[in-house]
Amino acid sequence: METPKERRSRKSLKICCGVTAAVIVIFIVVSIVLYFTVFKPKDPQITAHPTNLENLQVQLYPNVSINATLVLTLTINNRNYGGFKFKDSVANVYYRELLIAEVPVEHAEVPARGSFTLTTYANITGGKMATDPSFYSDIATGHLNFTSSSIMHGKVSVLKIVKVGAKVDSVCDIGVNILTLEVDPKCHSKVFF
Repeated sequence: METPKERRSRKSLKICCGVTAAVIVIFIVVSIVLYFTVFKPKDPQITAHPTNLENLQVQLYPNVSINATLVLTLTINNRNYGGFKFKDSVANVYYRELLIAEVPVEHAEVPARGSFTLTTYANITGGKMATDPSFYSDIATGHLNFTSSSIMHGKVSVLKIVKVGAKVDSVCDIGVNILTLEVDPKCHSKVFF
């Protein structure tokens, strides 16, 4: 037979376990709701600012030779509640799927709900480009189209507590007007966890 003290102790234990279970369930539900609403990962917005082509040198005779520096200024707008710290990376520049330049991208951190401006310089030589059959028709139109792609590996840190590995794939379509030396880039990116 149980004494009244043991009954109260057992009743208190049941209440304590019930309250603890309820708090855990509420915490899990709130965490899931926050993850799928507020903390849901969003792709960063990359704004490519129109820039120019510098140091353009063209030689058509005896061999075709083009040397130029392509300047790209990008603003990365992080819409997430977590900062993204990425490692050193390389952006590849292509002319009609032909790799013509590799641009180093130094490590940096994009703050949570903030932006980061990045300026890169790609030294382009036209020796490889001249081997493409469409090169001369592109020169005749006055426009060259390039594609730049990069993969940035890093860590996302949410509230400086949770750190998760992430990868950002970024692709920029770059139009160059060779008569005015204007560069018109358009970029888009995707985050993978």
